Amino acid sequence: MDKFLEKRKLMIEVIKNYGVKDKNVLNAMLKIPRHLFIPKQLKNEAYEDYPLHIGHNQTISQPYTIAFMIEALELKKGDKVLEIGTGSGYSASLISYITKTEVYTTEIISSLALKAEENLERAKIKNVIVIYADGTLGLKKYAPFDKILLNAACPDFPEPLIDQLKDKGIILAPIGGIFGQDMIKARKIGKRLERKNLGSFIFVPLVGQFGWK
Repeated sequence: MDKFLEKRKLMIEVIKNYGVKDKNVLNAMLKIPRHLFIPKQLKNEAYEDYPLHIGHNQTISQPYTIAFMIEALELKKGDKVLEIGTGSGYSASLISYITKTEVYTTEIISSLALKAEENLERAKIKNVIVIYADGTLGLKKYAPFDKILLNAACPDFPEPLIDQLKDKGIILAPIGGIFGQDMIKARKIGKRLERKNLGSFIFVPLVGQFGWK
C-alpha cells in the first residue's frame, strides 16, 4: 500500500488551485513518488509546497514550481528533452513519464549526479540518462532537442543550448541576477528566439562556462 498516495493527491489539488491545468503533468506528479527523490529525514515533507534541501547547497523546487515549468514546456509524447541541473532527478522523472522516451539530464556536481541515479533506480525510472557535465555547454552528441529546461538561474540562455534546440523548439530558464530572476520561455524561430516572461522566481545560480561561474 502506498502510504503517500493521499499526500500526493493533496499536492495535486494545491497545484491545480495555483492554475496548473495540464493533465499530463498532474498525472505524472500523481504517479511518481516524490518522497523517493529527497533525503530520508525529509520524506514526510516531500509533498508540502515548498523547496527542500538535497545537499551541496542545492534544493528540489516546490512542487508547484516544477509543475509550472514542465507545463510551460508543452511536452508531447516522443519529445527529445535536455534538462540542465538534474538535482534529485525528480523533474527528469516527470518529463520522462510524459514523453515516454529518453530524457537527457546534466549535473555539474558529481555526487548529486550519482545520488540522482540512485533515486531514479529506486523509483524504477529507466528512461532518464544522467550525465555528469557542464550543462551550459549542452550535449552536442545527442542534439538537436525539442525542448530544453534549465533548473538554475542564468544571465541569459547559453549560446550552445540555443544552437542545440530544434527550430520551433522551446527553451525555458530563470534568467536574471543571482538574487532574483524572471522565468523566460522562448521558442526558436529560425535563428532568433521569441521570448515570453512568465513571472518572477528565485533559483540557485547556474554553474558553468555560460552560467554564474
